[in-house]
Parts: sequence; structure tokens; C-alpha cells
Amino acid sequence: MKTKYHRAITAQALQDDFSPAALEQVIAANLGQDHWLRGQIGHDEYHFDRNAFRQGWSYIEINRAMIRPALEAGQPLQARQALGRLTHAAQDFYAHSNYIPRWLARFSEGSRPAPEQVDPFDRALLEDPGLRSGKLYYPLEVLSFIPALGKYVLPLLPRDSHAWMNLDDPGQGPGFDYAFAAAVKRTRAEFERSRDGFPADLLDLFLI
Repeated sequence: MKTKYHRAITAQALQDDFSPAALEQVIAANLGQDHWLRGQIGHDEYHFDRNAFRQGWSYIEINRAMIRPALEAGQPLQARQALGRLTHAAQDFYAHSNYIPRWLARFSEGSRPAPEQVDPFDRALLEDPGLRSGKLYYPLEVLSFIPALGKYVLPLLPRDSHAWMNLDDPGQGPGFDYAFAAAVKRTRAEFERSRDGFPADLLDLFLI
């Protein structure tokens, strides 16, 4: 997703728990995953690109495992950064894969539920061998994101490219609203799982 939507998703999911300053640290780490050099090249697991589903879920668990040890070491910033990194990946799963189109395909266009009713945890879809995410075809993929060039470059890219498949912003169609809602729910769930079992002192350190 684009930066402003990652920020909005993370804030909507977590703002009732974290202090404003702590939340900004989570958000900063979340957005840092999209840094062009550090976060894009060679890191499909950060964004669930190129069908890197196993690697993406593993990346989430690796970061989750960092949170409690960081807090026990008195390092809340590192704990919040780990949460930011894993929530970015979780959010991109819905924007970069065909999970949302496949979920919506169960409904006729006139009977679609509201985006807020999307189920981001449908096991059948999560384990479906037909689940796919966009591939990055460089250098055309980069050019497709330049507004003045995008409409000319897009027809040259395969339909399984990130440029065709992504739901990164509202311009990608009605699926964006469902991807956004699913990402909010997933972000909340990942946070709750990450803090599960924390004693009060560690939880306060994490949130405040």
C-alpha cells in the first residue's frame, strides 16, 4: 500500500492502545519497509511479493519473536520497530495478493457485503493453492508508477505483475476498500497476538 494508507491503517488499528509517541515509532518502522534501497530490492518477504507467502509469514513471526526480549532488555523502541515491520508485511498481504479478489468472487456484485465485513482470516483462502501475489518486472514495473508514464507502460506488463494486481490505493478499484479493512483487522490481530501474555510492566513499557 502507499505510505498514507499504511499510516492510516496502523493508526486506526493501534491508536487506542499506544501513546501518540509510541505509535509514531511503530508507524515509522512500518513505513521504513518501503524504503527504495533497504526495503524493496531483494525483500519480497517484506511485502508478500512474487508469491513469497511462506517467507512473508516467517518474516512476521521472526519479528514477533523479537518483541518480548526487547522489552525485557528495556528496549521499547526496538520492540515497537519489530511490530511496525511485521504489521507492514501483514498489511501488504491483502494489497499485493489475490486474496481480496478471490474472497469477493464468492458474491455477486449486487450482494457484496460492506468492506468492514471482509474476513481476513479465511483459512480456505489462505491455504488455497491458487493464492498468488504480483511479480515485479523491472524496469517496466518502476516506470508504471510514474503518473505520466503509467498508462503507457501498464499494457506492456503481464497480468501477474504487481502493477496489475496491486490494491495499493483507491485508483485500483473497489477492492482497495476491502484490502484496507482487512489490513486494519489483521494489524489489530497481529498486535494482540504479539502482546499476548505480557505482564503489566512489559505491556506498559511497550505501549507508553
